[in-house]
Amino acid sequence: MSEPRINDRIRVPEVRLVGPNGEQVGIVRVEDALRLAAEADLDLVEVAPMAKPPVAKLMDFGKYKYEAAMKAREARKNQVNTVIKEIKLRPKIDPHDYGTKKGHVVRFLGGGDKVKVTIMFRGREQSRPELGFRLLQRLAEDVIELGTVESAPKQDGRNMVMVLAPTKKKAQAMAEQRKRRDDAATARPEAPGEESATVDEPLEAEVEETQVETVEVEGTEPEAPQAEATEADQPEDPARTDAG
Repeated sequence: MSEPRINDRIRVPEVRLVGPNGEQVGIVRVEDALRLAAEADLDLVEVAPMAKPPVAKLMDFGKYKYEAAMKAREARKNQVNTVIKEIKLRPKIDPHDYGTKKGHVVRFLGGGDKVKVTIMFRGREQSRPELGFRLLQRLAEDVIELGTVESAPKQDGRNMVMVLAPTKKKAQAMAEQRKRRDDAATARPEAPGEESATVDEPLEAEVEETQVETVEVEGTEPEAPQAEATEADQPEDPARTDAG
């Protein structure tokens, strides 16, 4: 979107002028509007160029652009992109694998995303579509607190597909996640005594680990004392020989 025309770039003979506080001044010549803007140390901004006559407002254009940029940034921050996650299952899935897949579905729905669940049939399994239907019904019942069935199970070639929609909207889920992070961040510095203890504990642990490593290093070189003892024994032999 292009920027509005301001001040001398407004090339019309007259405008419907709006004051800085939203008050209606009326239809005035553009020269008079520019003079009023200069006297108030403001800009004359064309806000409705297609009106007859165009509508212009007295405002601080720099401040207006800044506020508009901040609003756009906040809108992008809160913008929600609908994402559909997909989970694929087999009709005769192992209970452990089913639990893992269900955990993914729970995580996706909890994050505000839709989930497309696909049952893949192979070979003779295609003659038993009721197996896939019962499995999808079971999954929908297991996650009923987090999601609802948006698209009922239906056959799609060799697959059977069902779509689950989260009970919480994406924006709400994101807001709750941000709140949990903020609460966790603000909860840490509340107890200074605990914080200092938390800082001290890793230091002691690091010292203990260093000591253990040092012991291990010393233990890996047991030959050094023996070598020293051997070298200490060597001068004694000539002494004994001389004494003899």
